Amino acid sequence: MHLAHNLNPLIRFGLFEADLRSGELRKNGIKVKIQDLPFRALRLFLSRPNEVLSRDEFRRYLWPEDVFVDFDHGISSAINRLRDALGDSADNPIFVETVERRGYRWIAPIHSVTPPARLEVVRTVPRAPEPAAELPMTVESSRWRWLFVLPIAVVALLLAAWIFRSRLQSLKSVPKSPAIAQQPSETRQAANAEAEQFYLKGRFYWEKRTPDGLNKAVDYFTQAIVRDPNYAPAYVGLADSYNLLREYTKMPASEAYPRALAAAKRAVELNDQSSEAHAALAFALFYGNWDAAGADREFRRAIELNPKSAPAHHWYATYLGALNRRSEAVAEIERAQALDPASKSILADKGSLLWSSGRHDEGATLLRQLEASDPEFVSPHRYLKSICYARQDYAGYLAEWKREAILMKDSPALKLVVAAQKGLAAGGHTGMLQNMLALEKKLYPQGLSSAFAVAETAALLGDKKNALEYLKLAHANHEENLIQIENDTAFESLYNDDQYKDLMAQLKLPVHP
Repeated sequence: MHLAHNLNPLIRFGLFEADLRSGELRKNGIKVKIQDLPFRALRLFLSRPNEVLSRDEFRRYLWPEDVFVDFDHGISSAINRLRDALGDSADNPIFVETVERRGYRWIAPIHSVTPPARLEVVRTVPRAPEPAAELPMTVESSRWRWLFVLPIAVVALLLAAWIFRSRLQSLKSVPKSPAIAQQPSETRQAANAEAEQFYLKGRFYWEKRTPDGLNKAVDYFTQAIVRDPNYAPAYVGLADSYNLLREYTKMPASEAYPRALAAAKRAVELNDQSSEAHAALAFALFYGNWDAAGADREFRRAIELNPKSAPAHHWYATYLGALNRRSEAVAEIERAQALDPASKSILADKGSLLWSSGRHDEGATLLRQLEASDPEFVSPHRYLKSICYARQDYAGYLAEWKREAILMKDSPALKLVVAAQKGLAAGGHTGMLQNMLALEKKLYPQGLSSAFAVAETAALLGDKKNALEYLKLAHANHEENLIQIENDTAFESLYNDDQYKDLMAQLKLPVHP
């Protein structure tokens, strides 16, 4: 197995830097003792970050073909020694994740470092000075120029310093920010100030709710953990990031939720009095593990620890909405809004919950206002897409879907939009759905569409057979949307079907009356 030739010889991650040419690993510039085999495993990881690497791939990369050793033991030993060198843990991984029955995956952000350019001494023959008349300015004029420019430069530097200081102070105080809100008893002090600064930067980017922002947040939270492995808030931030990455990026839920769950559990272990940690754990339990009872317990614990936690009320509201407890959901989202009136994500979810509770005009108006104020925010487009479909505004439905797909950089979704537009033009609503279903069926085996999406489209067409078949596949695949099926009117035609009721019983969700 050969690595890509264009792999940068210097790679940074957290406090570490790997020099792939010299085979050295450094932490804060200090060389870390690491043997050849674990370093070669590291080299393979860094060449293919975020990919699952099988044990067979490690075997072929680490040993020549004619060598016969206990490969399984050798691979496990190399991974364990690599984790030891990095201070990593298999239970709460920051760098190397074990993917059960499949292999290992590098999960930390990495950065290529351009080696410093070599300076070469060039000997030149001294030249006689040019005549004074040809100089661009005299010494006297040069003095006056500096007398004019220097004060401006000093003022500019002072202004820049003041802006940076103000920004830093705002990050430290973070008034009304749900991500940083806490009760007095919940300690947040890091073992070192540097870890806390990385944490605050992570929260700043997490609040943006964009693919780039969330990926940067993961990077900063990871660096905070590397600097202080017992800093609970950084694990909470990591869990919160993974809980959202599967919504705002194309990261599969099957990858995001196990990472969120591991980080949230570690945060609770480090600080059981952290409201944020219990809220993050509740989110991952419900959407990742389909554990409604466990999620309810953790949400209530989070609110008990900090009744003024906007994230706890916010996520509890969406949990209640998914279970069709609509009036309770609206009450919770309004509590969250009162605690953090400026949160776009709370307002967007409020619009969706208002609509689903029957307050259609209020919900749609709020979402339109959000869309107008921030066209780059994904959630309003996603919710308005469903509202347009429910109102039989299919052109509006496709326009919102297209905008969502562009913001998500989701090329399969864009293909579906084009197919749906052609179907709508040729055969109206039915033609639109037929084109969507045909393409979704092609995309599903390629991993580019979910079984739940196929089932939803089939159900809207009245195709019970395909709807039930793909719902079973969604259940087998543990697809996250399935947990919210009782809040999806596309499946109303299946409510009285025995197979559908059996599926609901397996989910341990209330069967629709």
